[in-house]
Amino acid sequence: MGFDGEVWQVRGGGDRVGDILIDEADFPWLSGRFTAGPGFAGVRELFARELALMDEFDEERQQEWEKAYDEVRRRVSLLAPTGPVAEFLLHIEGDRAWFRWSDEPFGADGVGGADG
Repeated sequence: MGFDGEVWQVRGGGDRVGDILIDEADFPWLSGRFTAGPGFAGVRELFARELALMDEFDEERQQEWEKAYDEVRRRVSLLAPTGPVAEFLLHIEGDRAWFRWSDEPFGADGVGGADG
């Protein structure tokens, strides 16, 4: 299945946080141009903090990153063109977004870790 050209939505409550126009697929990651929506201002700092912690990621920072990302997941959802996904790991920086997703919750094997 090709993903190029698909538009995925990031939602926060009832607000559109933004759209991701897919232009690269490197399994299991998709990435693309992020266009902020009206709800992005309310979560911009969450994504910035999550990325900053990921850049400094080590054993000591893992718990701090997990808390930050839990807050991202609590505040936003990711919708494929076919509808909501069950689980995702999403990063947004400037006009780029990259993510991996699953139709089922990530398992305890670390599929949802901070490796991207």
